[in-house]
Amino acid sequence: MKTANRTANFYDVIRERRSVRTFDPSYKISEQEIKELIGEAMLAPSGTNLNPWRFMVFTDKELKEKLLPMALGQQQVVDASAVIVVLGDMDAYTVENADKINQRAVDAGFMPEEVKNRINESVKGYYGTVSEQVWREWQHLDGGLIAMQLMLAAKARGYDTVPMLGYNTEEFRKAFHVPDNWVNVLMIPVGKATQPGFPTVRLGVDEVTYWNGKL
Repeated sequence: MKTANRTANFYDVIRERRSVRTFDPSYKISEQEIKELIGEAMLAPSGTNLNPWRFMVFTDKELKEKLLPMALGQQQVVDASAVIVVLGDMDAYTVENADKINQRAVDAGFMPEEVKNRINESVKGYYGTVSEQVWREWQHLDGGLIAMQLMLAAKARGYDTVPMLGYNTEEFRKAFHVPDNWVNVLMIPVGKATQPGFPTVRLGVDEVTYWNGKL
């Protein structure tokens, strides 16, 4: 299948992205394009560049139908071309993971060896001093960043998405044998909309912005 448009104007993308819940069930997105989309999303930042994200992708119709009751009967999980579940790996906060990533930066000529070693030591010293609850909060922060980038990248390719917190994470974890060290973040259906998302409004900038510590 031909790769969708990747030259969309950024300002059009952020203005036109809306949550869509009605998808064309006959439209297929190739595995290659889904991999490209995830790769674009992974350009998002993460704490100490530890890349804690993990993705479970569902394109098989029977498996998407299995998701339906877990997703509280929300039909978009069946009709979307793919359902991408964003998770976070608690084991990413280790020196071993940091070294794996940073060594690749050294090999690519992006980072001197001494900088790699310094970052690895900082990971050992910093991440080992905080609680598991803080790690989980970081997972949701990093997961939120990559989820937003994934949705914008999808829109730039001509697809629509909807971020979903409304699914039974315990049933999902049990049904698909999710490792204990992975944290659920979001479920994101991706596909071709059959109806546009509803226009929405936002509060004004002056209603939510405070300058120089003055509330």
